[in-house]
Amino acid sequence: MNNDLDKLSKRLAANVTISDYDFWRVSKTIEQALYMIERYDMPIPIEVLRARNVIKKARIKRKHPYY
Repeated sequence: MNNDLDKLSKRLAANVTISDYDFWRVSKTIEQALYMIERYDMPIPIEVLRARNVIKKARIKRKHPYY
């Protein structure tokens, strides 16, 4: 599964139609969702955590392509 997340993050990082601002905005949206989930003491969906990891990796790979 980790290999799939890595492939997805590489594809997102290489996609020129996605701007750095789009990555930043999605990251903030995910962080807000996690905050609200934690605030209301709800279980955190694993898909949200996976999405956060993919976006983080894609942002890093965009800045450092050989990472």
